[in-house]
Amino acid sequence: MLFNSFIFFIFLLVVLPLYYLLPRKAKNPLLLVSSYFFYGYWDYRFTALLAISTIVDYFIGQKLFSVKNDKKRNYFLLISIFTNLGILGVFKYYGFFVESFAPMASIFGGNLDYLHLNIILPVGISFYTFQTMSYTIDIYRKKIKPTKNFIDFAVFVSFFPQLVAGPIERAKNLLPQISNIPKPTKNQIEKGITLIVVGLFKKVMIGDTAGRIVDNIFAQPELYKSPELLAALILFSIQIYADFSGYSSIARGTAKLLGIELMKNFEQPYLSRNITEFWRRWHISLSTWLRDYLYISLGGNRKGITRMYINLMITMLLGGLWHGASWNFVIWGGLHGIYLAIHKLILKEKKVDNRFIYTNPLSLFRFIGNVIITYIIVLITWLFFRATDFDTTILFINKMIFWESSELSLRFFSITTSFFLMMLIIDSVEYFTKRHTFVLIPNRVVSYGILSALFLVTTLFMFQSDPLPFVYFQF
Repeated sequence: MLFNSFIFFIFLLVVLPLYYLLPRKAKNPLLLVSSYFFYGYWDYRFTALLAISTIVDYFIGQKLFSVKNDKKRNYFLLISIFTNLGILGVFKYYGFFVESFAPMASIFGGNLDYLHLNIILPVGISFYTFQTMSYTIDIYRKKIKPTKNFIDFAVFVSFFPQLVAGPIERAKNLLPQISNIPKPTKNQIEKGITLIVVGLFKKVMIGDTAGRIVDNIFAQPELYKSPELLAALILFSIQIYADFSGYSSIARGTAKLLGIELMKNFEQPYLSRNITEFWRRWHISLSTWLRDYLYISLGGNRKGITRMYINLMITMLLGGLWHGASWNFVIWGGLHGIYLAIHKLILKEKKVDNRFIYTNPLSLFRFIGNVIITYIIVLITWLFFRATDFDTTILFINKMIFWESSELSLRFFSITTSFFLMMLIIDSVEYFTKRHTFVLIPNRVVSYGILSALFLVTTLFMFQSDPLPFVYFQF
């Protein structure tokens, strides 16, 4: 079920009144049924995988807490990790590894064609797999205690607002809220509606519109010249941000309507002054998950400088592979790993400030310059993320190096600038007000008028076009 579809509005119109009217004991069973219906709307068969992860990690969590023997605790943790990564590996990476080893097998006269299987990727599998793994790892590390209520845990794993594309929540934040079922406040409802409306606008009016242009160009890149390909890459950087941050806003807004607070997943990443700050602002729930459960588990920076850089590269390479079963994603992660390693080398022991404070005109120019440089190096990596194969990547790079002008340059420049300015205005206001709900100004009449206008424009556009899936659904 897509957030940017009318069936989702109908779904909410059914679930929310029931949620508000039912007694407290019945709210979580309602959320659980609603979440499984929401997920099963794509394909009901995939709910079985969700149930397996839930059942395994619920009982493993109990064992990790009750068993005192370290060897047995290690054994139970491995069962959780292998179960979750096993499911993820089969459904997401099986075909990738078969295709990767096929050329090597052919050298020795082997043929792996018989191993090829047509496996459908379950939507959002990477997100809920990481979320439930964090639960057992935190219990193993003795940071949290397991919940004794299976329904509460099942809702934590399958909570529909963030089930298929995050944010990847931690049990210490989400489980206590699910267990206590807080009543949504008036402030939460106002902010929730605001986040949903602004998120829909970002997704439908900016992300989808830019995405249609991007899809057309990347489908047949050989038909386009250098300026058009460059415009497509810039538009993709806008599309993926508007699309994913829009989803996160809708997810947070929907959760607020249920009285539950989800973490922020984006903090205006394209206004970052360096690559380290970018990763503190982009897909925050994933970057912090990789830091806490992979980078630190590998040793972090506790085992010397050389090992720190190795750990960083491993983390980013696996982070790239998490996004998709393709070497292009591995290269994308590797480039970010190199960027981060170089920045750490330059910084040494200096801390990164995540917020710009104006002191004089020179500080503003320095801020703008650093933001532009950071955006350009991130933009380069988006090519590997968006291109479906090496041939497309090489073609694109060749056309950037051997530049050929186009009579459509001005048209594409105008289109790209328009989308860029829309996102820049929204981001700049959020950045300096430090609020994702900046539309809620003191004058409620004006505020509600702006929200109504945004919602009307978005829904009218939705009537005229088919909804596009969110980009991160494929991960």
